[in-house]
Amino acid sequence: MTVTETRPGTGAPRAPVPGRHHRRGGWRTRLTRFDLRYTPYVFIAPFFVIFGVFAAYPLLYTGWISFHKWAIIEGDQGWTGLHNYQLLFQDSYFWNALLNTTLLLVFGTGVQLLLALWLAGILNRKLSGSAVWRAGVVLPHIVSVVAVSLVFAQLYGFHTGIINDVLSLVGIDRIDWQASRWTAIPAVSTIIIWRWAGYYALIFLAAMQGVPRELHEAAMLDGASSRRIFWSITVPSIRPTVIFSVVMSTIGAMQTFTEPQLFDTQGTEGTGGSDRQFQTLMMYLYEKGFREFNAGYAATLAWVMFLLIAVLSGINYALSRRIASKD
Repeated sequence: MTVTETRPGTGAPRAPVPGRHHRRGGWRTRLTRFDLRYTPYVFIAPFFVIFGVFAAYPLLYTGWISFHKWAIIEGDQGWTGLHNYQLLFQDSYFWNALLNTTLLLVFGTGVQLLLALWLAGILNRKLSGSAVWRAGVVLPHIVSVVAVSLVFAQLYGFHTGIINDVLSLVGIDRIDWQASRWTAIPAVSTIIIWRWAGYYALIFLAAMQGVPRELHEAAMLDGASSRRIFWSITVPSIRPTVIFSVVMSTIGAMQTFTEPQLFDTQGTEGTGGSDRQFQTLMMYLYEKGFREFNAGYAATLAWVMFLLIAVLSGINYALSRRIASKD
């Protein structure tokens, strides 16, 4: 409630001044402010709780284990500091697994994204039965990775594999695909490419359909070819999607496990061949943690992998910011 007074000698009313009574609706105003300020945090709180329980806490606890001599069965056997990290960086098997993982990243992920871009460019055209083609492209991703890996392992068989049968028809000697790093890595890469290229093709296709048609039409009027339009207009227009796919596929490549694990049909118990010629970082982590039960060493390897992924993601982010600033 407010009181209106007049100015002395003028008779003009003064501006309203607050009365002594509490304004009606004051508590409602405070409640509204509280609601606007804190309710969003209530809605997002479940995510952070789940993230903390199932992601942040296991990550930090794994880091704690990496500073201990820790066996899965016996448990904590004492603090060792950076001893596990020193052993890891002196371990030739670790560097071998890192090299194999890097080669899979180059041969598998690089080719996979280029193939996905090409498939997306084809699917972005006006095709009869486009829904069927799009479903067919993503079908390999739906199939179980175990089934796919076992089928490809048989295709690359030395004596009975169809690929060697085809090579022998054109006069090329049979290849023991699992005998060498330089034959096993391309073979495992084909499994990754076959399974994931269609998935990323649909992601690229969704981004391409958001590119304004006027840009393509203007380039066609200027006499640009279809290839020129694709690489000079379409791909730069979907650059954020490409960068996102590069980051996600890089993380996936660092965690490659099932494909090379099942590709090994020589009975080497998951070491990636008789000479570890296609053992990845995840396979080596599995060997240390669940075959030798050395949880401390496995946790160290897990944290190094986490740091490698963080560094690669940071490099991708920095490059994307730099490219975007030039546009």
